[in-house]
Amino acid sequence: MIIYVGNLSLEVTAEELRQEFAIFGDVISVDIMSDRYIGSGQPRGYGFVEMAARSAGALAVANLQGKMLKTRAISVVEALPLSAKASLVPGGKISRPGNHKIRQRKY
Repeated sequence: MIIYVGNLSLEVTAEELRQEFAIFGDVISVDIMSDRYIGSGQPRGYGFVEMAARSAGALAVANLQGKMLKTRAISVVEALPLSAKASLVPGGKISRPGNHKIRQRKY
């Protein structure tokens, strides 16, 4: 089960987040998103935690929602799956139906 964790303080580390979730079960991975693409590397204030068992993940979501971590109350919900309708087009961009207009000649 993959869990979205929002409203993270910028000082929270991946290891601290792992410890919070490890109480409820095995944690497979922890990813705190950062601005690595623009070069600053500053955390963006959200991340994802992957747990081995769905039951452990549900228990963690129920117990950690709104918990104070550092100076902020975190938001914890099950992550939404990627859309099955999205497809990767050449150039690495995601194309979703309805996001683009088709231009046609009118005679």
